Amino acid sequence: MYFPVYRPRRLRKSETLRRMVRETKLSPDDFIYPLFVCPGRKVRREIGSMPGVAQLSVDLAVEEAREAHRLGIPAVLLFGIPRKKDLRGTEGYARNGVVQQAIRAIKKEIPGLVVITDVCLCEYTSHGHCGVVVKGDVDNDATLALLSKMALSHAGAGADMVAPSDMMDGRVKAIRETLDKRGFQHLPIMAYAAKHASGFYGPFREAAESTPQFGDRKSYQMDPANAREAIREAALDVQEGADIIMVKPALPYLDIIRAVREQFDLPVAAYSVSGEYSMIKAACREGWLEEERVMMEVLTAIKRAGADLIITYFAKDAARVLGR
Repeated sequence: MYFPVYRPRRLRKSETLRRMVRETKLSPDDFIYPLFVCPGRKVRREIGSMPGVAQLSVDLAVEEAREAHRLGIPAVLLFGIPRKKDLRGTEGYARNGVVQQAIRAIKKEIPGLVVITDVCLCEYTSHGHCGVVVKGDVDNDATLALLSKMALSHAGAGADMVAPSDMMDGRVKAIRETLDKRGFQHLPIMAYAAKHASGFYGPFREAAESTPQFGDRKSYQMDPANAREAIREAALDVQEGADIIMVKPALPYLDIIRAVREQFDLPVAAYSVSGEYSMIKAACREGWLEEERVMMEVLTAIKRAGADLIITYFAKDAARVLGR
């Protein structure tokens, strides 16, 4: 059909018509809301590069989680800022670590909210890398035992899902085997399957206090130029027992999200990372963009590319828009 028989504008005439034929629809059910948890009480430390985002003590994290739940957001993703750091990130798998405290508190107060935990050592190590450093490099296999220990500690505290983000080879298999042996066969794993060595993580590193003290993470996070490798990484995680596979970042990697969606039938998550959030906030502060419009357009694009779940710092704001 061609003009003048077919006129696409006919179905764009009103908002109601546009809504009726809309192909991609967002819902608060699509969102996972990240929270940064720190020690203390009544602590709220704003993140300068991420307006509206803060490090929160457990009591305030519970309140933030409650607000997210009230808005219809089904899940939070917890990151921890420990009291002290060391070479092996021991606070990450301490029974009474800050994330473990937050899991117990949130599940007690908001049992219907899904609590997902980040499993990685970078926030807890004094060197800022995601594993055990031996002779100036991250030792992959030595790190697996600590990641498994961390995942097990989160499971024991009551987490509903664990999300390994370290990009060590074999970590999904190691965590799955550990959880299964200790009676947590029911606990799902959301694997950061294709996590790229991106320049968009800068604001997160301020929020999580996880900047590497030497070198970078290019020896374990993916080369941003590689698409076929992303499929291989996702396939490995699926084979090792992942229940959800994630692409990170989201907006600069929409092609990867689409490729993963087409290749696998598991749920696909996408992490709209700190740099994506901060760019929009900065441009809107200058009056260059309309925040609400751009926020919703970006989230829609991520879902349109194939993401079933979107981890986003805009979760609450977007849920409010969708709830109007």
